[in-house]
Amino acid sequence: MKIATYNVNGINGRLPVLLRWLEEAQPDVVCLQELKAPDEKFPLNAIEAAGYGAIWQGQKSWNGVAILARGAEPVETRRGLPGDPDDLQSRYLEAAVSGILIAGFYLPNGNPRPGPKFDYKLAWMERLIAHAATLFCTDAPVVLAGDYNVMPTEMDVYKPERWIKDALFAPEVRAAFFRLIDQGWLDALRAKHPNETIYTFWDYFRNAYGRNAGLRLDHLLLNAPAAARLANAQVDHHVGGWEKTSDHAPVWIKLKAARRKRSTT
Repeated sequence: MKIATYNVNGINGRLPVLLRWLEEAQPDVVCLQELKAPDEKFPLNAIEAAGYGAIWQGQKSWNGVAILARGAEPVETRRGLPGDPDDLQSRYLEAAVSGILIAGFYLPNGNPRPGPKFDYKLAWMERLIAHAATLFCTDAPVVLAGDYNVMPTEMDVYKPERWIKDALFAPEVRAAFFRLIDQGWLDALRAKHPNETIYTFWDYFRNAYGRNAGLRLDHLLLNAPAAARLANAQVDHHVGGWEKTSDHAPVWIKLKAARRKRSTT
C-alpha cells in the first residue's frame, strides 16, 4: 500500500497539479493539508472522478485537511485532535483504510516566536503526543502523516543557522518532536535515507527549489506493526518543479502486504 502526505497549499487553486500527481503516482491513501477552503468548496466531484473517496475538514482561507482513498471510502474514526474542545481550527482527521489507521494533520506553524501562536503550537504538540501514545499501542498498523512544521535536525534544514529563532526549528519544538518519536514511532523517510540531505518544502522566493534550499517539514511516523511492513519511503521532488505547484512536495511510503496468519489446524 502506498500512503502519501501532501500539503497542497490551496486545493482549488492547485487542483490541476493535485490531479496530475494522483494520476501519475497512483497512491492508495493521501493525507492533504492546507486545503484553504470551506467544506462546501471541497472539489469532491473532481476527486471522485480521479478514482478517490474522501473525507475532509475544511476552513475558509486557512488550514483544512483531507484523507483520500483510491477506490474506497475512508472510514472516519476521529475529527479534531482531542484535548481542547475550544480549538476550532481544522487540522486533524483520522480514518481507517484497508486495515490501516491513518492520522492526517497540519501542525501549527507557530510564528512569530515568542507569542500566542507559538504557545498554541506547543500546546497542540502536547495534545498530539498524548493522543499518539494511545494510537501507538494499537494492534493495527498506524501512520501519522502530515505537515508537522518541524525540522527535526540540522540535516533537515538548508543553512540551519538562519532558522535558530524560527518556530519551525525552535529547541522546544524539536524536543517535543523527539518526545513523540521516543514513544517508539519510526520516522519512515529518515529510516530509509539516514544520511541523505532530503527536503520536502522550498520557499517560492529566491529560486529556493532550483538551488535545493529547502526544509524537511513533512513526515510519516509509523507504529511497530506499520514499521515492520515498511518497504520504501520517498519524496516526489520533481513535483516541486511543476507550474503553479505547491511549495511542498508529496512524500510517500510503501507498506508490504500483511502476512497471513498460518492455520494451526
